[in-house]
Amino acid sequence: MAVVVVTDSSARLRADEVRAGDIRVVPLHILVDGRDLRDGVDAVPADLYQRGHVTTAGATPSELAATYRDALRDSGGDGVVAVHISGELSSTLGAAEYAAREFGGAVRVVDSKSTAMGTGFVAVAAARAAVAGADLETVVAEAESAVSRVRAYVVVQRLDNLRRSGRIGTAASWLGTALALKPLLRIDEQGRLVLAQRVRTASKAQAAMVEQVLEVVGEQRASLAVHHIDNPTVAAELAATLAAALPGCGDAVIADLGPVLGVHVGAGAVGIVVAVDPTPPTPLTPA
Repeated sequence: MAVVVVTDSSARLRADEVRAGDIRVVPLHILVDGRDLRDGVDAVPADLYQRGHVTTAGATPSELAATYRDALRDSGGDGVVAVHISGELSSTLGAAEYAAREFGGAVRVVDSKSTAMGTGFVAVAAARAAVAGADLETVVAEAESAVSRVRAYVVVQRLDNLRRSGRIGTAASWLGTALALKPLLRIDEQGRLVLAQRVRTASKAQAAMVEQVLEVVGEQRASLAVHHIDNPTVAAELAATLAAALPGCGDAVIADLGPVLGVHVGAGAVGIVVAVDPTPPTPLTPA
């Protein structure tokens, strides 16, 4: 058989990527008016980001354990690598580590120290190794290597959601007086959402984000993703800018950031995730 990779719905993987890598996806939760909605499974209200009393929750240990159990069975005992959203951003990682205890060393949990395609790129790197027949330790090593090569940035349009979210790290101290700012945020090496740059306009913040990505990539190849919340036009413009500036990297994936993350960053947010490739990757072959 083969090692099986598990991730969570924050990873924003495309259906073809999930199929090609036989990746299992555990939904996170959106809590709306007393209803518990599963990300990627249940329909969410169209005005979700305008509502003031929406919260989110991570996957539970029982949900994760059930998925790990099925994945371990399907692996034929070869093992499971579980790549999840940063432990600094969600309770999911802690729940995953707790759930994994049931399986001894057969289920290995990797903190992506990121989210969205920052988590997705790590899961795909692990799945690529698993599909190629790598053993459990090698798949874990591939995932951990990918973690070190991922960077993620986001520009938000409003600060209200960040104030309520509790997910913002060292930037929290200036939120109270930064009403005119369109902050450029990044996920740091510990997986925390922190301030990268203070910018006065959204267009300048987006330009600064692109500059950060270009600096990270340099002359290397990289995989790119552009995320947005109800802002497809700007996302497409950012993807076009990246394609022109980094022709060797191929087109960026454009994907909605999803409701779990959208609740915290708010409508209009756009982000870029980059995963530097040390060597040209072997594409997954769809099943």
